[in-house]
Amino acid sequence: MSFYIASSPHAHQRRTTQHIMLWVLLALIPGLAAQCYFFGWGPLLQITVAVTVALITEAVILIVREKPLRATLGDFSAVVTAVLLAISIPPLAPWWVIVIGTLFSIGIVKHVYGGIGQNVFNPAMAGYVLLLISFPVQMTSWMPPSTLATFELNFIDSLWLFFTQYTSEGYSLEQVRLIELTQSLDAIVMATPLDEIKTQLSQGYTLTEIKRSDVFSGIAGTGWLWVNLGYLVGGLLLLYKRIIQWHIPVALLASLAFFAALGSLFAADQLPGVSLHLLSGGAMLAAFFIATDPVSAATSNRGKLVYAALIGMLIYIIRTWGGYPDAIAFAVLLANMCVPVIDYYTRPRAYGHGGKAL
Repeated sequence: MSFYIASSPHAHQRRTTQHIMLWVLLALIPGLAAQCYFFGWGPLLQITVAVTVALITEAVILIVREKPLRATLGDFSAVVTAVLLAISIPPLAPWWVIVIGTLFSIGIVKHVYGGIGQNVFNPAMAGYVLLLISFPVQMTSWMPPSTLATFELNFIDSLWLFFTQYTSEGYSLEQVRLIELTQSLDAIVMATPLDEIKTQLSQGYTLTEIKRSDVFSGIAGTGWLWVNLGYLVGGLLLLYKRIIQWHIPVALLASLAFFAALGSLFAADQLPGVSLHLLSGGAMLAAFFIATDPVSAATSNRGKLVYAALIGMLIYIIRTWGGYPDAIAFAVLLANMCVPVIDYYTRPRAYGHGGKAL
């Protein structure tokens, strides 16, 4: 019997980047299906344009940098970035919004730093923040859930709205977004439940009065509960397949829940509770698909817990006292900045060091 001596590592994980990215895309399907069911064709239109622009942008940059095309385009990392950005923005925002965001995410945030594995910030969230700061009106123009919508949009109407901001019959996006309410408030132009709560609280309504509106039927806002549950199912699939580890999702959601419970304990009628924070907005998407980006997140297990808990705390602080209703992108980017410090203070002790000499 021959004995071969080989250098470390001796344990291998037979997963390519392509394999991991395909599993991520598969896990996004339940949440995306819920988004399309409640908010129409918009997410699919956004994804189609975003993926096309991402692949073209990456191909051009690779050609300029004289890098191999097939291997990089085939790892689907650009596709995942494009999809995450597309499902994070309002479903029928103008087509040029997603084009600009995708160009920035791929061309600047990813490739200026050297490409996959080198980016400091999460590309999708950096693109989202650029769009939110540059185009606040377009980035807060959310469609109403199908169960509350005044206008029923088919695919053709969605296509017209996406490219022209008008339906085939001439209705503008603002008209389509208007909801006639039967309780509490006369009418609103649809936003996310978190945004609506922040707006109505600033106008003197209490949380109890706001929740009487049709928009807040259920425990987290019409439609948004099922969207978040869809991404929760997809996230659990990633955990089951060991594509991601539990540290970041659990720490992020636990941190957000802790601060939400603490806030509602002291101001129950002014600050949303745990269910609204966890099941409205993009909490589940952030916990399982965004914060878990292996490049821009902390590396050690202890570091991941600190990193994710920081994101959860920042989400709550910005949602509660900041100017933006859903603070996930800002929280993730701020935590990305802290990763070098987190890694420095949480790095595991090297084997054989730190013990007493014999």
